[in-house]
Amino acid sequence: MELEYWRLLLLPFFFGLGWIAARVDIRHVVRESRVLSRSYFQGLNFLLNEQPDKAVDAFLEVAKSDTQTVELNFALGGLFRRRGETERAIRMHQILIDRDDLGEEIRLQALSELGQDFLKVGLLDRAEEIFLKLRSSSFREEAQRYLMEIHQLEKDWGKAIEVARELPDLYSGKEIAQFYCEQASNEMMRSRFDPAEDLLAKALAAHRKCVRASLLQGDLAVRRADPGAAIVFWQRIEQQDAAYLALVAQRLLEAYRQINKTGEGLALLRAYLERYPSLDLLDSVYQLELESEGVEAAYGLVRAELKRNPSLLGLEKLMDARLPLSSNESRGDLELARGIIQGYTRRLARYRCDHCGFRARQFYWRCPACGGWETYPPRRAEEFDPLL
Repeated sequence: MELEYWRLLLLPFFFGLGWIAARVDIRHVVRESRVLSRSYFQGLNFLLNEQPDKAVDAFLEVAKSDTQTVELNFALGGLFRRRGETERAIRMHQILIDRDDLGEEIRLQALSELGQDFLKVGLLDRAEEIFLKLRSSSFREEAQRYLMEIHQLEKDWGKAIEVARELPDLYSGKEIAQFYCEQASNEMMRSRFDPAEDLLAKALAAHRKCVRASLLQGDLAVRRADPGAAIVFWQRIEQQDAAYLALVAQRLLEAYRQINKTGEGLALLRAYLERYPSLDLLDSVYQLELESEGVEAAYGLVRAELKRNPSLLGLEKLMDARLPLSSNESRGDLELARGIIQGYTRRLARYRCDHCGFRARQFYWRCPACGGWETYPPRRAEEFDPLL
């Protein structure tokens, strides 16, 4: 193959282009370095040497002296807020708001950041005032989200419902139904039953599978001395979400007692346990079986359920049921084994949030950690990781 010498002539040409491009880049870097202040490079040096506090102070000097470093101001304000230095964050964002040389969009962004600062420090009224102003701006959706957070913190459920209806893509009927249930609970605490009944009807209209609304309707019927109606409301939960039947098992039991139909109540709860196994439901049925049928029947119930659904919590319940039937010689061994198992089951007998994993001994409709609604399945943590 013959060498095409004319191609060699292109090498100096491309080399020259590369040299020119490099010179342009170098000049750009030099020009930028002249613009940046000494404090900026000091800040970078502190960051590289893992001295974040000194780096923040250096960047703060840059933000004060250079009016073109708007993004740096926002970055520092956000950093201060995350570090809990809300006073410095507020001052940083207030400086941006007060400047006359910035565009309207940047000023609105600074106002939003200031509202977040107030929300972080707990000044809810001042934060709400800012986000209400932003509702008519390009930051409307963001403002609405923060207003929702404020209304929930203040337990102003009426305003929360208004915001949720304006943001159907973010809040479904499930959250709106929970807000109505919160209002209904407040009315029931004040013995205002008619308004509570109306609010629960609205909750079911917003979300027909709202278990909490049916549960509260049953509680309201009991308060009105109508246990029969309460049973009807609670039985409806089976169609809404059968997993929540464990939450009303004790209520159903007491309602059947009040109408002198304990046997019918026991049969219903047994059927629920057979169809929808649950440790909490087992506990309720066990207590009722123990009272109505005696120790032997209660022990047989727990033993059969443990074979069907093995768990440490079930084993602990089996030992409780076995103790009254044991001899004096074996009682001590059973109590020792039960005590050992209880050391483990204390960690397992908790409810766990599906969203953030937070665990709690009691059931919550709203997670106290992440604020999610209906993120707690009505089952103990062990039921999601049962014994093989």
